[in-house]
Amino acid sequence: MSINLNAMKQYQSVDLRSAVETASPKELISMLVDGALTAMAKAKGAIERKNISMRTEQLNKANDIILGLKDFLDHEQGGEIATNLDALYDYMVRTLMQANRSNDEAKVQEVMNLMLQVKSGWNAMEVPA
Repeated sequence: MSINLNAMKQYQSVDLRSAVETASPKELISMLVDGALTAMAKAKGAIERKNISMRTEQLNKANDIILGLKDFLDHEQGGEIATNLDALYDYMVRTLMQANRSNDEAKVQEVMNLMLQVKSGWNAMEVPA
């Protein structure tokens, strides 16, 4: 069983690397947003199961992804939108850190809701390839 699981993980890793290598910048950001949402959903599940190590791992992963999204911001071309997203991402990171310290599922959900709004706006935006 563990051999099959390892093979599956390796396949998924290759598949993900391939998707990243061929993705447009818009697709990469969409993948990051989806990754952050997935990590937060897993963290919520860990909170419900009282699995502290999984909660911490997943919230740290979500924060790393959000910090990656901050790195993608182009303040010169993005203007006020980039400035606002920068502040929002800072808020998200702080809120997830608080959620981790206090084991607060509601704070994780708050950030998920904010990220879903970002995702909706991003998906509606026309971005040159």
